[in-house]
Amino acid sequence: MRADVLGLQAFISIAERGSFRAAASHLNLSQTALSHRVRKLEESLGTPLFLRTTRQVSLTAAGTTLLPRARRVFEDLGSAINEVRADLHAADEQVAVGCLPTIAGHCMPAVIAAFAKRHPGIGVRIHDNSASEIADKVQSGEAEFGVTIVAANRWDLELKPVVKEPFVLVSHRSMPLAGATSLTWAQLQGEPLVRISAETGNRILIDDALGSRRDTLIWRYEVQRVVTAVSLVRSGIGYAVVPQLALDLVDAGDLVAIPLRSPSVSRTLGIITRKTVPLRPAARDLLALLIQALKRSVTPKRDE
Repeated sequence: MRADVLGLQAFISIAERGSFRAAASHLNLSQTALSHRVRKLEESLGTPLFLRTTRQVSLTAAGTTLLPRARRVFEDLGSAINEVRADLHAADEQVAVGCLPTIAGHCMPAVIAAFAKRHPGIGVRIHDNSASEIADKVQSGEAEFGVTIVAANRWDLELKPVVKEPFVLVSHRSMPLAGATSLTWAQLQGEPLVRISAETGNRILIDDALGSRRDTLIWRYEVQRVVTAVSLVRSGIGYAVVPQLALDLVDAGDLVAIPLRSPSVSRTLGIITRKTVPLRPAARDLLALLIQALKRSVTPKRDE
């Protein structure tokens, strides 16, 4: 049996006020409508809840048993409604986004500063995760949108490309290749290279672009994160192939970025959102600022 919320509400009001007239007035109902609700509840239970006389209304044994339980139902319902309202209020005070670590470190500080001026009362939560983790966050609703590598998309997510970011070779200024204006991948043969883990989207893009040529290169070191790869290059032990924006996450100082060609490799950065869920106004504003920052930051890729 489905819970008869209106019937329980009528029952509680009559029991607490001792009369149909007072309960009807409290609920802003006619006595006929109130009686109809109670009658439906009694019929569904198969037993009367009130003893009615011309002067007073009292509870039957079934009514006495039901009253404290019915009150708990409404207390629980009220608590649930208050929790939902609190969650919605908290959501209104914060925008959660998923973002690749290189984008989070490069673009988000200035974007959040600009956003804070427009929305001083709204915070921002950044999930700086991998591409697959960002998709998970958006899919579950934990993040309103994500900035990630454009790849195979999920059926319930919408992906819009924004910019192409080239991969570059990072070198210490003291190393032999540092003075080159550009390099082919063939020129990297025999040089010690730092490789990003196969679990990352960046590694997949590079491997796919190079094909069998990747096996002719000396991948002497392997790390999990782009920032770690750049740090190893700073020590002078090798070179690393990283997204262009990665170099801006550290104090470049003694490091240089050299364009790569034959082939040129880039990653397409885009925005993922849930197809059926529109962004809230604050999230749309943050997204617009982020897209502007991405377009300003990334040098367009020239096809070779």
